[in-house]
Order: sequence, then C-alpha cells, then structure tokens
Amino acid sequence: MGGARASRLVRRPGTGALGVLALAALLSQLVALALGSVSLGPGELLSVLAGDGEALHRTLVLELRLPRSLAAFGTGALLAVAGALMQILLRNPLADPYVLGLSGGASVAALLAMLAGLGATLVGGAAFAGALASTLIVFGLAHGGGSWTPTRLLLTGVVMASGWGALITFLLAVSPVERLPGMLYWLMGDLAYAGSPWPVLATAAAGLAVVLPLGRTLNVLARGGLQAAALGVAVRPLEWTLYLLASFITAMAVTTAGSVGFVGLMVPHMLRLRLGNDQRLILPASLLAGGTLLTLADTLARTLIAPQQLPVGVITALIGVPTFLYLLQRSQR
Repeated sequence: MGGARASRLVRRPGTGALGVLALAALLSQLVALALGSVSLGPGELLSVLAGDGEALHRTLVLELRLPRSLAAFGTGALLAVAGALMQILLRNPLADPYVLGLSGGASVAALLAMLAGLGATLVGGAAFAGALASTLIVFGLAHGGGSWTPTRLLLTGVVMASGWGALITFLLAVSPVERLPGMLYWLMGDLAYAGSPWPVLATAAAGLAVVLPLGRTLNVLARGGLQAAALGVAVRPLEWTLYLLASFITAMAVTTAGSVGFVGLMVPHMLRLRLGNDQRLILPASLLAGGTLLTLADTLARTLIAPQQLPVGVITALIGVPTFLYLLQRSQR
C-alpha cells in the first residue's frame, strides 16, 4: 500500500507537467490564430471558432492560419521527439537532428528530388533516405573501431552538417534562377507552403505511440548499451528501431517546413533539466513543448515585420544558437 502511494506521488508531478504543456499548446494555437498582419480580438476569434463571424475572418482563420499553425505544431513535435530519441540513442545531451547533420542529409536528398521534378511522395522518400544515410555516416565515423565519446560525436556531426551545407550551396548554384527564392526560404525553414498539416500530426502521434511503450527500456538504454544488454535488452534491434524512427520523423519535418534548426536540441534538454530523465515523461512532454515552441516561433515570424514574413528557421536559430553555446559550456563543467 505504501509502495502504491509512493508511485502515485511520483506520477503526479509528471501528470501535472503534461497538463501544463497541453494547456500551453492550446494557448499557442489560439495566439497563432489571432495574430498576424490582420489581428483579431478574443471576441472575433471565438465567434469564428463558433461558426459565426465575418466571412473574411473565417477564411483568414480557418483556411489560412489554422492549417499553418497545426503544421507548425506537428513539425515542432516531430523535431523535438527526434532530438529526444537521438539523445537517448547516442547518450549525448547535445545530439539533435540539425546539429548531427540529419536535417542536412534530408535537405540535400529532398532538393535533388525537387530538381529532378519528382512528386511530393518521392520527395519525402528521398528526404528519409538522406536522413538515414546521414545518421549511419555520423554514427559509423564517430564510433570508429571502438566506442564513441561525446566530443567525437559532436565534432563528427558538425563536420557532416558542414559537408551537407556545402552540397546545398552547390545545388543552389546550379539550380534555375526562378526556383532559388522558394528553395532558399524552404532551406531556412518556412511554413508558408506547408500544405495539409495532417501528415505531420499523424506521424507525430504514430511515432509517440511506437516509442512510449518502450519507455522503461529506453530508460535503461540511456544509461549505456552494455548495461542494457546485461539487463536483457535487445540493444541492436532497439537501436535500429530508433535510427529508422528518428530518420523518418526528421524527414517528415524537413519535407513540411524545410531545415528548421535547434528545436530538437533545446526542447528535450531543457525538459530533462526540469522534469528528470524518465523517457515515459520526456517523450510526450517533448512532443507538446516542441509543437508549442515552433507554433509561437512561426507566429512571431509572421508578425514581426508584417505584412512581410520571416522564415521560421531564423527565429529558432536566434533562440537556439545562444542556447546551444550555453549547453555546450555547461556540459564541459
């Protein structure tokens, strides 16, 4: 009985944190719907959501802002969950799809598919292949003939990201001039042409449904592969599952919004500082917090110099670069 009571006491803070994050996610959606080049008051927004309101406001909110805000939420959720999985897999708090080159690999492959005139489905498949290839290259080079170290892994990822950046520059240099503006905005992270939000939202929900039952096992894996194997965990199949899942959800995020950096780095790490290292809590919290962060960042990108719009990747980079430097310095203490 005492053990059950202690278990309930342990769970309550996590449940409360998820509730707060869910409320923040809802509020971020309302803010995204209300703000823009034409701002709506609370009464006008509620009227539209209730099915009334002016026709122009209904079009603005339901057909333009709502799909974009949901796409931003889904993309941020995917990036944050991918970052959490990479940090578990590589046992490095600085691991992230952007820093380790997954986003760069996905971007290069997606750009090649675009230049070849392939359809959206094949562009998504190419992005997945690029993200997976980048993951395997980084892991293989960092591992070498023995075990990796955080410094070696980080340096390998940064070098790979730089290499992908060089290839992206080459592709831009040889691309038709009329395609350059759209490609540049897409590479900086842009949700203006995100399209339907349902693929990224469904992928985020499905990805969480896959990894959440593995929470206890992931807690063991996060402490080290040898310790996990000694406790009966099938380490290699689990690692491959995480490789494939992180690559797939990164590819989905990249094909939706381009290369948006630092969400996968900031969100899981900050949550671990506040909530501990239980993956059963960190993974759903990352989904909610990542979606909320990118929704608010995209809202800021739309409103900061309205009616002009900034790429959302600019906003996340302005937040993420100092955060990354802080975390890097903190990890060396």
